[in-house]
Amino acid sequence: MNKKLYRLVFSFLIVFSLLWLSACQPQKQEAPPVQKTVLQIGQQEVQTLDEAIYKTREFNGRKREYLSIDFSTVSHPAAITDFQQIFHLPPVRQYRTGTCWCFATTSFLESELKRLGQGEIKLSEMYTVYWQYVEKARRFIREKGNSFLGEGSESNAVTTMMKQYGAVPASAYTGLLPGQTEHDHGKLFQEIENYLDFCKKNEYWDEEKAVNYVKLILNKYLGEPPATVEINGQEMTPKEYLGQVLQLPLDDYVCLMSFKYVPFYTKGEYKAPDNWWHSQDYYNVPLDEFYQAIVNSLEKGYSVVFGGDVSEPGISGDQGLAIVPTFDLLPALVNQDSREFRFYNQTSTDDHAIHAVGLARQGDHTWFLIKDSGAGAHRGPYKGYEFFRDDFVRLKMLTFMVHKDAVIDLLAKFEARTK
Repeated sequence: MNKKLYRLVFSFLIVFSLLWLSACQPQKQEAPPVQKTVLQIGQQEVQTLDEAIYKTREFNGRKREYLSIDFSTVSHPAAITDFQQIFHLPPVRQYRTGTCWCFATTSFLESELKRLGQGEIKLSEMYTVYWQYVEKARRFIREKGNSFLGEGSESNAVTTMMKQYGAVPASAYTGLLPGQTEHDHGKLFQEIENYLDFCKKNEYWDEEKAVNYVKLILNKYLGEPPATVEINGQEMTPKEYLGQVLQLPLDDYVCLMSFKYVPFYTKGEYKAPDNWWHSQDYYNVPLDEFYQAIVNSLEKGYSVVFGGDVSEPGISGDQGLAIVPTFDLLPALVNQDSREFRFYNQTSTDDHAIHAVGLARQGDHTWFLIKDSGAGAHRGPYKGYEFFRDDFVRLKMLTFMVHKDAVIDLLAKFEARTK
């Protein structure tokens, strides 16, 4: 066999062997196509991108750098008068206290008094704050130190304290000692905290004596609250003043939240440290209904109290504005899960309470007029007010309180579920 024929036969054998081996191998199955989840934001997303920038502010003689945005690119209502407003008394400052919960809710109840035909009455925030400290101390002793102790609280704490201790006009109890013009609870809280820490370390659980000692501390810094007040020449107790003069329907105020850790259309606990008594009276609803209930309430003339997060780059006391910057989240992507994620990882925390008293529409956005007792709002251009955009409310406002009549249709879903 010549070499040429030999090579031809050899090549044929190799090709035949490879084909035979290939035929004997099990056939590889084609993988099914991967089903991709496509995220679509309308037909087109057109908006100005917000750039993260650092700014500097001087606070107590020290300069502090913080992350913010250029608010000059944000289109917003020009003035407070652009808002459809609900009656409210002028903003007041909480100064150096952690009592926003009481200032905001007291403001809300003052608006309710006017709505219910009881007139314009300025109530004492510090009367409620005094008794809240007393009850915090009482629970701390009863729980043998296993109860959260802080200056903060929630809106429904105000109505709870009023039911127990009544209320008084602001003129009857300011919580300021002679010569004082601004609240400062730094030393007050430190002294209460030190005393209760002493009780815990030494296992001193005499409730009556401990509570009485805390009252002495409160009297030292706030003054003793009045046992009676004189109204139109008549002397009455704070509880009589609440029942006979104010006649506030305290049982008719409800709190709502929107979280996935509790089944929707059921009541549950708002899991925030300032809910120190673990109230489970929060109506839990999906975000879209939560937000729409806020809008509907304001449109119908009911103001609301917000509890939420204001420690964000998208809020500026200097500018009096609050939005969600696009470097955080596109407004169209604010939904139940993005809200839940931030609460879960504690980038959304319950750090402030404010009173929503108006609405305005501008372009594609709804804006909320916020009455705020915090220092930032009083530093800004609107002197005690801020403008919150709809995306900020949806993402960062975690709870709200309102009269039940404002959300009667929503509450009916809870009744239907229990039947």
